[in-house]
Amino acid sequence: MQAPAGTAAIVYIFTSTECPISNRYAPEVRRLVDTFASQGVRFRLVYPDPADTPDAIREHVASFAYGERTEAFRDPEHALVKLAHATVTPEAAVFVNGRLLYHGRIDDRVVDLGVERPAPTVHDLGDALTAILAGRPVAHAETQAVGCYIADFKPWKQ
Repeated sequence: MQAPAGTAAIVYIFTSTECPISNRYAPEVRRLVDTFASQGVRFRLVYPDPADTPDAIREHVASFAYGERTEAFRDPEHALVKLAHATVTPEAAVFVNGRLLYHGRIDDRVVDLGVERPAPTVHDLGDALTAILAGRPVAHAETQAVGCYIADFKPWKQ
C-alpha cells in the first residue's frame, strides 16, 4: 500500500455496481473528492464482489461520474476488505503511512436498511479527514456503516 509522493491520506471506499445504497452515495463521494483531493488525499473505489468485472466497473465509474481523481480497484480475494475491516458497501477506510486511522460510514444519512434521513447530521468521513489533515486524532475512529453486506465468495466444497 505505497502512497504516491505528496499523499496525506488514502481513502478506500468499498462499493459495488449493484448496491443501491453505495450508488446513492456517489454524489457525496464526489463532493469529498472535490473537497480533499487538492489537500493530498487520494480516493480509491474498491469493488470486493468477484462478479464485478473490469468492464462493469469501468461502466459504473463512468455512469456515476467519479472522474479521473478517483481510482477503481477490484478486490475479489478481499485483501483490502480484510486490511480495512470492511463489512458492507459503502464503507470507508482511511490509511496514513500504512496505518488505519478511520473506518466506517461516510455519514449518518442511512440509519438502517430501508431507513434514511433526508440529510446527514454527522459527516464521519469528512470529519475524520479534517482531523487527520490538521494533525489531530480522529474523534470516532470506527463507526458502523450500513449497506450491502460484503459476502465471502469462497467456493463451496463437498
